[in-house]
Amino acid sequence: MTEEKKHRYSPIIRNGLWDNNIVLKQSLALCPLLAVTSSATNGLGLGLATTAVMIMANLMSALASGIISKAVRIPVNVIIIATLVTLIDAILNAWLHPLHKVLGLFIPLIVTNCAILGRVESFASKNAILPSVVDGIFMGIGFTWVLTVLGGIREILGSGTLFSNASLLLGHYFSFLEVTVIPDYRGLLLIILPPGGFLIIGAVLAIKQKAEVMIKQSAETVSITVEGEQS
Repeated sequence: MTEEKKHRYSPIIRNGLWDNNIVLKQSLALCPLLAVTSSATNGLGLGLATTAVMIMANLMSALASGIISKAVRIPVNVIIIATLVTLIDAILNAWLHPLHKVLGLFIPLIVTNCAILGRVESFASKNAILPSVVDGIFMGIGFTWVLTVLGGIREILGSGTLFSNASLLLGHYFSFLEVTVIPDYRGLLLIILPPGGFLIIGAVLAIKQKAEVMIKQSAETVSITVEGEQS
């Protein structure tokens, strides 16, 4: 990738992973986040499914942007997303049925995920194909890592394990990911339930805000030091 392309795509990548993260910045998709992330495996599964839909929806919207008029763009985008979610749901049901049973209703509810329709409408329908695909990839990855981290924290505090039943998602070759972090731990039910999700996401948001303040202060300190040395 040339320096020009790196400079062009770096804001898209940074927005998806951190600056404009679906959960940490936009506060979207909180319903499935709180309900599904009782384990890292569930969070990873829903995140990957959402990422697949987001990439394909951005791609198809960018391809159709020159054909579809603005008057019907939103209904067409909804139909595109609904079709992709139906396909993902059928694939999970056919080849990853145990995981499909765990995620349940939240796979079809990806259709109503405001983040996907929002990115399709605000970015993919107004940009070229490659930037739209990159945006879909990294918005999806940003959403996935937050779901996985939240699920991991809740799983460790709630049951003392990490990536339980990972073999259902990734196959038996990845059963080594299933770790008992705290042996003989009786668990904390509150953390696994949705109220526990509110507590954990609140703590993560507070940490993110603190980290951004510290980074900003550090950058300002460096800038002042450099200006002082130059003067």
